[in-house]
Amino acid sequence: MERISEQDYQAVAFPELAALITALDEHPDELFAELEGDVITIEFEDRGRYVLNSHLAARQIWLAAERNAWHFDYVEERAQWLDSKTRAVELWGKLEELLTHKAGHPIALRRPTRH
Repeated sequence: MERISEQDYQAVAFPELAALITALDEHPDELFAELEGDVITIEFEDRGRYVLNSHLAARQIWLAAERNAWHFDYVEERAQWLDSKTRAVELWGKLEELLTHKAGHPIALRRPTRH
Protein backbone atom coordinates (compact mmCIF):
# COMPACT_ATOMS: atom_id res chain seq x y z
CA MET A 1 0.00 0.00 0.00
CA GLU A 2 1.34 3.39 -0.97
CA ARG A 3 1.75 5.77 1.95
CA ILE A 4 -0.40 8.89 1.78
CA SER A 5 1.50 12.19 1.94
CA GLU A 6 1.32 14.32 5.08
CA GLN A 7 -0.52 17.06 3.19
CA ASP A 8 -3.07 14.63 1.70
CA TYR A 9 -3.52 12.98 5.09
CA GLN A 10 -4.27 16.29 6.78
CA ALA A 11 -6.70 17.18 3.98
CA VAL A 12 -8.81 14.10 4.77
CA ALA A 13 -8.17 13.48 8.49
CA PHE A 14 -9.07 16.86 9.94
CA PRO A 15 -12.39 17.19 8.05
CA GLU A 16 -13.21 13.64 9.16
CA LEU A 17 -12.68 14.54 12.82
CA ALA A 18 -14.81 17.67 12.35
CA ALA A 19 -17.59 15.58 10.77
CA LEU A 20 -17.39 13.06 13.59
CA ILE A 21 -17.70 15.74 16.29
CA THR A 22 -20.71 17.23 14.50
CA ALA A 23 -22.37 13.79 14.37
CA LEU A 24 -21.54 13.06 18.00
CA ASP A 25 -22.94 16.40 19.14
CA GLU A 26 -26.35 15.24 17.91
CA HIS A 27 -26.48 12.81 20.88
CA PRO A 28 -26.24 15.03 23.99
CA ASP A 29 -28.41 12.68 26.08
CA GLU A 30 -26.01 9.77 25.62
CA LEU A 31 -22.58 11.39 25.58
CA PHE A 32 -20.45 14.50 25.70
CA ALA A 33 -17.91 14.86 22.90
CA GLU A 34 -15.18 17.45 22.60
CA LEU A 35 -12.69 18.12 19.82
CA GLU A 36 -9.46 19.69 21.00
CA GLY A 37 -6.76 20.00 18.36
CA ASP A 38 -6.78 16.63 16.64
CA VAL A 39 -8.26 14.63 19.54
CA ILE A 40 -11.93 13.81 20.13
CA THR A 41 -12.78 12.77 23.66
CA ILE A 42 -16.18 11.13 24.20
CA GLU A 43 -17.35 10.95 27.79
CA PHE A 44 -20.30 9.15 29.33
CA GLU A 45 -22.28 9.52 32.55
CA ASP A 46 -20.53 6.48 34.03
CA ARG A 47 -17.21 8.31 33.53
CA GLY A 48 -16.30 5.99 30.68
CA ARG A 49 -14.28 7.56 27.91
CA TYR A 50 -13.50 6.86 24.27
CA VAL A 51 -10.76 8.69 22.40
CA LEU A 52 -10.31 9.28 18.67
CA ASN A 53 -7.19 10.98 17.46
CA SER A 54 -5.25 11.79 14.38
CA HIS A 55 -1.85 10.14 14.38
CA LEU A 56 0.08 12.11 11.79
CA ALA A 57 3.27 10.03 11.87
CA ALA A 58 1.32 6.83 11.12
CA ARG A 59 -1.15 8.67 8.83
CA GLN A 60 -3.98 7.01 10.72
CA ILE A 61 -6.97 7.84 12.89
CA TRP A 62 -6.81 5.89 16.12
CA LEU A 63 -9.79 4.86 18.24
CA ALA A 64 -9.46 3.67 21.84
CA ALA A 65 -12.56 2.30 23.56
CA GLU A 66 -13.45 -0.45 26.01
CA ARG A 67 -9.80 -1.45 26.54
CA ASN A 68 -9.30 -1.96 22.80
CA ALA A 69 -7.71 0.07 20.05
CA TRP A 70 -8.21 0.33 16.32
CA HIS A 71 -6.02 2.06 13.74
CA PHE A 72 -7.77 3.28 10.60
CA ASP A 73 -6.09 4.04 7.27
CA TYR A 74 -7.70 6.24 4.66
CA VAL A 75 -8.54 4.19 1.58
CA GLU A 76 -8.97 6.67 -1.23
CA GLU A 77 -10.69 4.28 -3.64
CA ARG A 78 -13.50 3.81 -1.11
CA ALA A 79 -13.26 7.28 0.50
CA GLN A 80 -13.37 5.52 3.87
CA TRP A 81 -11.23 4.97 6.93
CA LEU A 82 -10.68 1.21 7.26
CA ASP A 83 -9.06 -0.80 10.05
CA SER A 84 -5.41 -1.36 9.20
CA LYS A 85 -5.49 -5.03 10.26
CA THR A 86 -8.52 -6.38 8.43
CA ARG A 87 -9.58 -3.68 5.96
CA ALA A 88 -13.10 -4.87 6.82
CA VAL A 89 -13.93 -2.57 9.75
CA GLU A 90 -14.92 1.00 8.88
CA LEU A 91 -14.39 3.87 11.36
CA TRP A 92 -17.95 5.25 11.49
CA GLY A 93 -19.49 1.78 11.67
CA LYS A 94 -17.17 0.68 14.48
CA LEU A 95 -17.88 3.84 16.46
CA GLU A 96 -21.65 3.39 16.01
CA GLU A 97 -21.33 -0.22 17.16
CA LEU A 98 -19.40 0.80 20.28
CA LEU A 99 -21.76 3.66 21.12
CA THR A 100 -24.83 1.45 20.61
CA HIS A 101 -23.38 -1.16 22.96
CA LYS A 102 -22.51 1.49 25.55
CA ALA A 103 -25.92 3.22 25.39
CA GLY A 104 -27.95 0.01 25.26
CA HIS A 105 -29.95 1.29 22.29
CA PRO A 106 -29.16 2.14 18.67
CA ILE A 107 -26.95 5.18 18.08
CA ALA A 108 -26.70 6.29 14.47
CA LEU A 109 -24.16 8.88 13.43
CA ARG A 110 -25.22 11.11 10.58
CA ARG A 111 -22.44 11.07 8.01
CA PRO A 112 -21.80 14.05 5.79
CA THR A 113 -22.60 13.66 2.13
CA ARG A 114 -19.49 13.22 0.04
CA HIS A 115 -19.03 15.09 -3.21
